[in-house]
Amino acid sequence: MTTSRTRLAPATRRLVTEVYGCLDYEALGPVYCYEGGDEFWRAKRGPCGRLGSRVAAVLRRKLTRGGRSLYVGAGVAELPALIMETVELGRTVEPYNLRRAEVAALNHVCDVIPLTFHVADAASAKGQFDHLWMVSVLNDPERSPHLSPLSYGRGNPLTLDPLKFAKERRIVRALVARCMGKLAKPGLVTTTTEEVLWIAEWCHRYRVPYRVGKRYYPTALVGDPICFIQIGKGD
Repeated sequence: MTTSRTRLAPATRRLVTEVYGCLDYEALGPVYCYEGGDEFWRAKRGPCGRLGSRVAAVLRRKLTRGGRSLYVGAGVAELPALIMETVELGRTVEPYNLRRAEVAALNHVCDVIPLTFHVADAASAKGQFDHLWMVSVLNDPERSPHLSPLSYGRGNPLTLDPLKFAKERRIVRALVARCMGKLAKPGLVTTTTEEVLWIAEWCHRYRVPYRVGKRYYPTALVGDPICFIQIGKGD
């Protein structure tokens, strides 16, 4: 399969285009928007493929063939990376997503890859992985409405509920601990710049060396830049 360092293989690009072209965006609208789902996907569908493919091409250089990847909260934006890992590197990928409607729409078009999304907590995944994808999950405003504003520097000290914030922080820390515990070392974490501190905290707590990459990559949906963290590998 012909590849370049900066682009996915032609067959992979065709498959990414095919999958995005077959998605049921009417069903996906309410998953991402309270209203205006059609306009949202008209604007985001192209960037999802383009920006996702750029990240996937970078990720390809950081992974080995035949490994295993755990994707936490994977959805439409993760398709290029998931397809690349499966098709070009022959890796096993396990994407988890708690949104049933999105999982149904994704599985309907991904059986040709083959690729199966799971409606379950990613912490329930079995075995070890050498790559953990955790992008725009830990600061999700829907699941952590009290923690998320602080993560983005928009917290209001007059309205912050410290008890609810502390509860959400415990939940996030527990998710990080359970997922990081499944990561083989050395391993790779793909996350956003806003979520690095959660990974770093876990590493400091368990005295695991880590190194955050210096390059950031834009995303299409949330807008948080993606970065890569090498885990368990010293300088």
